Amino acid sequence: MPVVTLEDIKSAKKTLDGVAKKTELDCSRTFSTMSGNQIYMKLENLQRTGSFKIRGAYNKIANLSDEQKEKGVVAASAGNHAQGVALGATKLGIDSTIVMPKGAPISKINATRSYGAEVILSGDTYDEAHEEEERYAEETGATIIPAFNDTDVIAGQGTIGLEIMEDLPDVDVVITPIGGGGLLSGVATAVKEINPEVEVIGVEAANAASMTASLKQGSLATLDNVDTIADGIAVKKVGDLTHKVVSNYVDHVVTVEEEEIAHAISLLMERAKLIVEGAGATTLAAVLNNKINMQGKKVAIVLSGGNIDLDMASTIIDRGMVKAGRRVTLLTSLQDVPGALSELLGVISQTGANVISVSHDRLCPEISLKQAQVQLTLETKDEEHINKIMTKLNDNNYKSKRIR
Repeated sequence: MPVVTLEDIKSAKKTLDGVAKKTELDCSRTFSTMSGNQIYMKLENLQRTGSFKIRGAYNKIANLSDEQKEKGVVAASAGNHAQGVALGATKLGIDSTIVMPKGAPISKINATRSYGAEVILSGDTYDEAHEEEERYAEETGATIIPAFNDTDVIAGQGTIGLEIMEDLPDVDVVITPIGGGGLLSGVATAVKEINPEVEVIGVEAANAASMTASLKQGSLATLDNVDTIADGIAVKKVGDLTHKVVSNYVDHVVTVEEEEIAHAISLLMERAKLIVEGAGATTLAAVLNNKINMQGKKVAIVLSGGNIDLDMASTIIDRGMVKAGRRVTLLTSLQDVPGALSELLGVISQTGANVISVSHDRLCPEISLKQAQVQLTLETKDEEHINKIMTKLNDNNYKSKRIR
């Protein structure tokens, strides 16, 4: 027997009518040109609560018995699942409690509360929050809403697959991220039941590749550690249900590295004007880094969420600028006399670079007492521009080195 059927997913679609948005499937000329394929982005980062999770959470809660609804629901999560459960329960008039680790970002705590949930902060890790979730459920009778390993949750996530097939019936390849496997399982079931010829591919962060490990050994594998900027898919162990569906329906599972994910996030911001979290950007990262052997195909990639921490986004932008040659930090020295810094900046201005910051240090032990060390961060055009700046400085007797 299948874990979920196409009819289950169609039923979930009716349940979600008026709750989850039918998100746009947007063709990207930029990413199509870069990859040699026709790339269509399924914009679940613009879904209610900022991710696809509302689909599965609401479908699960809506299918509870009256007795279960009366006792409320509980979930352990520090991210998208928390907000999906909170909103889903509130829409149905059901009490919800979300257990979050004590160190959860205040923005996510506040967002979850704003959707109507009571938030309990417990433990320092997700596993400790999960223990409190189970204790709370046993004490109160509340129903635990799983993040991925549940038939109603999988069916809800599968509505994304239905929408893709409705909007692009001649699609060749569908790619989704993998965390616990609920999203991939639902999408794969919908797509393959409608058209078995469509290739379905899942993408994991290399530093959290629990599905890859499970498929390799033919049974559920538990990772010792997960460490990735794609926190939405940082799962040590996938579910037995999702493992079964992926084994039956999914053609390939590939992994992407941290720098590849970060670069995809920055490209989505700069070229598509989209805010996408690490988990959601894995699909584009896989396409642009040739993890999948395809050319000239119609490819739908699921951008699963947009709830990225602002500090992380800022760091990714800064690192992306450096990698693209758009920003550089140089170290040089000059005579510690009046006007020396002004002369240095005059040389910089001749190169057309924009000065972002200047640090002037007279106390550095690595230079003579009559000198000062200067660190410059400059906005530049590209690597060629940086090389011209270095040459200009050297021609004017400023010994300089690039430190970033």
